[in-house]
Amino acid sequence: MNRFLFTIIYISLLPILATVILAAKNYRKSGKSLRAFSWFIFLSGFIQFISSASPWIFANNMPFLHLYVAAGLPCLVWFYKTVLDGFISSRIMWGIAVAFLVFTVINSLFFQDIFHFNSYALFVEAIIIIVLALFTFMFLLNNTMRETGIPDIKSITWINAGLFVYYLTSLMLYYFGDTIFNRYSVESGRLTWVFHDIFSMVMYCCFFTGLWKRSKTPSI
Repeated sequence: MNRFLFTIIYISLLPILATVILAAKNYRKSGKSLRAFSWFIFLSGFIQFISSASPWIFANNMPFLHLYVAAGLPCLVWFYKTVLDGFISSRIMWGIAVAFLVFTVINSLFFQDIFHFNSYALFVEAIIIIVLALFTFMFLLNNTMRETGIPDIKSITWINAGLFVYYLTSLMLYYFGDTIFNRYSVESGRLTWVFHDIFSMVMYCCFFTGLWKRSKTPSI
């Protein structure tokens, strides 16, 4: 069973690696939205691979999760700010990013320290991304917006769908994270993360598809 669980976990790294490579390859010819999103990909790839290697180096890899959450949400807000420009005020978007950053730092310092699962911050992050993803679906379905020719609309649609599916399915894990890890067996916790990794693979396949579609179109 352990071999199966770890096989799934490490297989889930392959879509991440492929997406990081494609994002780096297309960075210079990408529009501003995909460039902003690429920084989330680079951050995510770095944290994921360091975290995966950490069991052989560190006793606890939770500090990497705290760092990923604190830096990842502002990167995604930056991406959504470029997509929703003119639809949601930039001040509101940056206000969300700053408020979340303050919240997650306070959470890591006083409530769920860096060596424990930061379920509060993850839950709030998921709510924010789900709301922004829903706003983006509304924005992309607006006929007026489509007629103006939004740059990289196909790529953004795939990326937004990946984020929405991942954070929606992960919401319950984040909400019940402490209960799962504190009351159930280690095997149950690992199995939960296998399902999490499967949805992560779905998300990164959406990312890769979006970036691949962009790579086949002329640069803007």
